[in-house]
Amino acid sequence: MDDARLDALGQTIVAALPGAALGHAVAFNQLTVSVDLSRIVDVVRTLRDDPRFRFVNIIDVTAVDYPSRENRFDVVYHLMSPALNARLRLIGEAGETTQVPSIISVFPGADWFERETYDLYGVIFTGHPDMRRLLTDY
Repeated sequence: MDDARLDALGQTIVAALPGAALGHAVAFNQLTVSVDLSRIVDVVRTLRDDPRFRFVNIIDVTAVDYPSRENRFDVVYHLMSPALNARLRLIGEAGETTQVPSIISVFPGADWFERETYDLYGVIFTGHPDMRRLLTDY
């Protein structure tokens, strides 16, 4: 998908999710949408179920740590739409005590990704059925 089509897709996503999708950017032929993490479940459900998008594959959930920022984490979700032949990155800011809703109800495959993000970064996912460390020891 070229940059113009990705930009149009980003505009459509932001328009479809007022207040939840906060903006978008296209760089290096990749679409990134900024989201309000408190509404992440609605965002991913819409992106999966809306026939305009059909982002039916969860690729990854992870985080990036910016220790000098007040909300030090960017929680990052990567989705894929085979129907559109497009990938999408969702990014939302979280602080050290921010509780991010789990997306397992929409994408059960996010289970280990959320556990890994909790284990390695300390991001807390609420509503996760088994929020235990995955890689490191207690």
